[in-house]
Amino acid sequence: MDAEAGVVGADQLPRRQYYMNLLLLAYQSFGVVYGDLSTSPLYVYKSTFAGKLRQYQDEETVFGVLSLIFWTFTLIPLLKYVTIVLSADDNGEGGPFALYSLLCRHAKLSLLPNQQAADEELSTYYRNGFAPRNGSAPWLRRFLEKHKKMRTVLLLIVLCGASMVIGDGILTPAISVLSSMSGLQVRATGLEHRSVVLLSCIVLVGLFALQHRGTQKVAFLFAPIVIIWLFSIGGIGLYNILHWNPNIYQALSPYYMVKFFRKTGKDGWIALGGILLSMTGSEAMFADLGHFTSASVRVAFVTVIYPCLILQYMGHAAFLSKNTFHMPTGFYDTIPEPVFWPVFVVATLAAVVGSQAVISATFSIVKQCHALGCFPRVKVVHTSRWIYGQIYIPEINWILMVLCVAVTVAFRDTTLIGNAYGIACMTVMLVTTFLMALIVIFVWQRNIVFALFFLVFFGSIEAVYLSSSLMKVPQGGWVPLVLAFIFMSVMYIWHYGLRRKYQFDLQNKVSMRSILSLGPSLGIVRVPGIGLIYTELVTGVPSIFSHFVTNLPAFHEVLVFLCVKSVPVPYVSPDERYLVGRIGPKEYRMYRCIVRYGYKDVQRDDDNFENMLVMSIAKFIMMEAEDASSSASYDIANEGRMAVITTTDDAGTPLAMRDFNGIADSLTTRSSKSESLRSLQSSYEQEYPSVSRRRRVRFEVPEDDDMGQQVKDELMALVEAKHAGVAYIMGHSYIKARRSSSFLKKFAIDVGYSFLRKNCRGPSVTLHIPHISLIEVGMIYYV
Repeated sequence: MDAEAGVVGADQLPRRQYYMNLLLLAYQSFGVVYGDLSTSPLYVYKSTFAGKLRQYQDEETVFGVLSLIFWTFTLIPLLKYVTIVLSADDNGEGGPFALYSLLCRHAKLSLLPNQQAADEELSTYYRNGFAPRNGSAPWLRRFLEKHKKMRTVLLLIVLCGASMVIGDGILTPAISVLSSMSGLQVRATGLEHRSVVLLSCIVLVGLFALQHRGTQKVAFLFAPIVIIWLFSIGGIGLYNILHWNPNIYQALSPYYMVKFFRKTGKDGWIALGGILLSMTGSEAMFADLGHFTSASVRVAFVTVIYPCLILQYMGHAAFLSKNTFHMPTGFYDTIPEPVFWPVFVVATLAAVVGSQAVISATFSIVKQCHALGCFPRVKVVHTSRWIYGQIYIPEINWILMVLCVAVTVAFRDTTLIGNAYGIACMTVMLVTTFLMALIVIFVWQRNIVFALFFLVFFGSIEAVYLSSSLMKVPQGGWVPLVLAFIFMSVMYIWHYGLRRKYQFDLQNKVSMRSILSLGPSLGIVRVPGIGLIYTELVTGVPSIFSHFVTNLPAFHEVLVFLCVKSVPVPYVSPDERYLVGRIGPKEYRMYRCIVRYGYKDVQRDDDNFENMLVMSIAKFIMMEAEDASSSASYDIANEGRMAVITTTDDAGTPLAMRDFNGIADSLTTRSSKSESLRSLQSSYEQEYPSVSRRRRVRFEVPEDDDMGQQVKDELMALVEAKHAGVAYIMGHSYIKARRSSSFLKKFAIDVGYSFLRKNCRGPSVTLHIPHISLIEVGMIYYV
């Protein structure tokens, strides 16, 4: 009996821990995910009744609007996102690019040709239970994979969604903060509107100025603000229902939607542009999924978000049904006077929280775009040591701030900003619906009928709302369209330039026969040291290598062709990050190393990178020696074979690594460097203290009788080269369109891509390459 009780207790403990963690994540999700969605009541009714619907200020119209809000909120956020879309996460990540990366892995839809078969062996590459041969609609897969134009259209759709998310990052802070600050005019009647706009701009500038501190600490404090806000508006809604119109529950019947459209006709259809604002922020549930679990986001929505917001919308409608003259002034008139100022303070803080969530999502989507080759190089700062993926991008932050303040000052009206906001949100939702239909077919491997039903049902609802929003393009709706066009152009031109450059490298590779004809010395002097040659090619020797050999009088004894590439998965395990292979015969001392990152991985300035690289190559040499087939003479047919090298496991490590700080070690290590070079390095370390603080190690080849002499010699050569120094060799490329190219291509390459390349961060800065060790050789690409 006691033994059974002990087993049950042990079984309950993990379950209790699971539920505790689930509730903790659900609590934290309020501060990050739901800030935007929870502040929608500030402006929904005001925007809905802002147009010609003012002519229908009666109880029946209010009931119809509430019925539309209720069913819209139930069908899109609850049914579509919470029930279905949250199940389509990419290893815990959400958003348009997460869906696109899933599609690129489960069907060959990517336009970048640098994918390898070894990438498919990553543990996070395929979804659990996926079987490539069991996919539904194989004809659709073949059609998309065969036609490049269709894959380009798919990429443009994804870029459109990403651009609209960036647009949300501009419009959400503007409408949220301006709506909350406008409550001052309800009590301070003498306050001019321009003063409200000025106060809103001050709050917005302060919000963006604090972004560099990161959201890790602030996000935890944001959760109680949103929870207090939700219970406040839920309580106020319940009070208004009981006080003004207890029969408001009847409006939940779809019958009132039919009556609404019969009565209002076209005016009611145009008013949908205001009603859709009730579900803005739904996309954030999916886009910000990375820090939480789908279960925690669902729990928070079903238990708190949904009931509190429905109560608020019902209470607001009950108030308006008996006070139709208050329709233009919005949310703050529904607040009982004794609690007005506390609710106003909480509303202002909640608006800031909602803005923070969307700004963080914008940083995340830009990082994803950059990792997948669709955004120029920008500075990415990792703001938290504990929560992985929380980032800050200075350039994007200040661009968002300027545009956000400009929108606030230019429009000064939440209705006009709401028109722009609605178009941006509905476009993102439509993109998600389209991508989800493809996910159902290619990833979930369900019948195409289910995908069509999902696309038609939710797509038709969102298309109706979008069509209503597009009617308001002259009244502010043009803003997201212009912003989306600019960001899409930037992203596609950058992606196109990278793709053309890679194709040029691929078509102009140096043949292995020409390298073999040069002999082990490569026709030049080989000097002590390791030369890391950066290339984007994953196979073969890039054409720029022959440019190096022509322009440099000597080359390093050990050459490593290093490719740092992104793969379409969120994260790559450190044990799967390094791929190492050999180029040419062993006596050439030429290796290839591919370092793989996911689109959510942050490439930090890793002090230990050089040491990890040397250890990885040493492990590869040992693995190759243990393989019986590798002991044979060099065969050009085996060129390109690579092995995954684990870096966290010390087992099988052929080199001993120890820290050194003694004088003898230092003298030994620097003996091959001239006095002037040592002086230059000393001054460089004084200027950049982070370099001098780097871990300095010394490698040693242990005395092992089981190790072959050839292997020992190769390891000794590698160790001596590392102690002599590491040089980073990079091509400084200029890309130009051929004279025979079309005008559009010349404009895209010679003007667009050239402008972006000159004004973005250099590759050496992005890769954290120390300037003192960098060698650059210029080269022109004619594509």
